[in-house]
Amino acid sequence: MAAGLEPLTLLSALAAVTSRIGLIGTATTTYNEPYHIARKFASLDQISRGRSGWNLVTSDNASESANFGRPQHVSHSQRYARAREFYEVVTGLWDSWEEGAFINDKAGGRWFDRSKLHALNHHGEHFDVAGPLNVARSPQGRPVIVQAGGSETGRELAAETAEVVFTAHANLSSAQAFYRDLKGRLAKFGRHQDSLKIMPGIFSIIGKTQAEAEDKFNTLQDLVEPEAGLALLGRMIGNFDLSSYPLDGPLPELPLTDNGQQSRQKLLTEIAQGENLSIRQLYLRIAGGRGHLTVVGTAETVADHIQEWFEQGGADGFNVMAPWLPGGLRDFTELVVPELQRRGIFRTQYEGKTLREHLRLPKP
Repeated sequence: MAAGLEPLTLLSALAAVTSRIGLIGTATTTYNEPYHIARKFASLDQISRGRSGWNLVTSDNASESANFGRPQHVSHSQRYARAREFYEVVTGLWDSWEEGAFINDKAGGRWFDRSKLHALNHHGEHFDVAGPLNVARSPQGRPVIVQAGGSETGRELAAETAEVVFTAHANLSSAQAFYRDLKGRLAKFGRHQDSLKIMPGIFSIIGKTQAEAEDKFNTLQDLVEPEAGLALLGRMIGNFDLSSYPLDGPLPELPLTDNGQQSRQKLLTEIAQGENLSIRQLYLRIAGGRGHLTVVGTAETVADHIQEWFEQGGADGFNVMAPWLPGGLRDFTELVVPELQRRGIFRTQYEGKTLREHLRLPKP
């Protein structure tokens, strides 16, 4: 458990002191209602003038159910069935108003053009929502939809609905297979290849020399408390209690999780088996990068990995995961970004104002 701020409140504050960066917040479909989510992100988009994005997730933390009066966590299949309909309701609410609907004609006594209003009147298995949304249409059409599901069900949902996918892969071959699979699913939903951006996470510890980077990495690894590392691994591998197993023994055979992340369970199990890691070695392996691509080295080394994945069909971009803040992010922006710019694979200035323009995504 870590203390933090509620993301929509934080992003609204950041919107007031920034002008270009995108503002993407995570909000679960498992313990929220569609109207609330639609209204919050539509409001953030108005405040930021078109820079908001919603990271649509289903809750993988089983303990979360206790905060919402539920005796047990929702199963994997139920979470995704609810998420699909949740998405349909939220985007339907975002389409309540056409552009230019609010004319504010004081002399004529007309606030809006009624022909440009569309009530939702949704009636489904999980939700009944009348609409319309009481926020005007987004400056960018709709907030950008981001997802992170890697299971079969999650990939189908992403191929149908997502515009950005945040994914975890420890090596290029795994990333390429995922990239081909997800992009290959788009056609059956009538979508173009460029309508979905795949952005794996990269966890980089950067030094001006290889030795400096390794010293930073070892310092961070020494700070991982065994109890915290074991708890993190247990949650991420499917909400299992691993405390009865010896830390220096192998990862036990675990059943397929029904209330956690199935894709992350598969990834971590493959890492443990492929590298012959003990439980202790595995939690140390993922304590920072959470199973994502981890690079320890100079700016050139990090840039080499990014360029290879980008040019070899493993990524459209990356989600930079700083090892600590603000120093880890500063290392990336001051050392890696200039190297990428020298190679001509990272922009030197913003080309637009909205998040969709930054990501080169079409406006709905």
